[in-house]
Amino acid sequence: MELVHPLVEAYAEKFSSSDDALLAQIQIETKEQHPHAHMLSGPVQGRLLAFLSKMIQAERILEIGSFTGYSALCLAEGLSESGELHTIELREEDAKTAVSNFSKSKRNKQIHLHIGNAKEIIPTLDMEWDLVFIDADKTGYIDYYELIVPRLSKNGWIIADNVLFHGQVFDDPITGKSAKAIQAFNEHVLADVRTEQVLLTIRDGLFLIKKKNE
Repeated sequence: MELVHPLVEAYAEKFSSSDDALLAQIQIETKEQHPHAHMLSGPVQGRLLAFLSKMIQAERILEIGSFTGYSALCLAEGLSESGELHTIELREEDAKTAVSNFSKSKRNKQIHLHIGNAKEIIPTLDMEWDLVFIDADKTGYIDYYELIVPRLSKNGWIIADNVLFHGQVFDDPITGKSAKAIQAFNEHVLADVRTEQVLLTIRDGLFLIKKKNE
């Protein structure tokens, strides 16, 4: 199912700021060389991630699911000179590609990549998060969320990707394992009294989740 009509997506991209040379190169190389290139955040979503990071003025950013490094570099645009972005990738080959792409960025020293299981790595990162981007295995979303919410900063945000999961969340009944996991995650977030949220119909669905001020 095409959630966004190709003409709409192309129009939105035309009237959005363009990627810089490095991000454009990553897009081209990922599409040409990676068998799962569809997992790459598109340019419109990439600009949104960069804008949100700048608006939040995030000092500490966590990304769960590095892929080839495109989204991390978009998120890093909002970092101050003292800010840090930590990104976690399970697949060693993708991590290697991401590191290579990070090395070409002026923000390279601010980006820290961790290879392994995010559920094991997150508890070892002793800091509060201003912004967290979840874009990893869908069956792990609730676990990641529960690890993160207690460690969000006072005005911390979570962005969760693929929350429409290719339209499979509209099926009745929902049959796919990942689609079921996403539906459960969406319902879990909706019921959480600690946060407030809005679901955006951009690309494959983005959940913006904000920690409530007590």
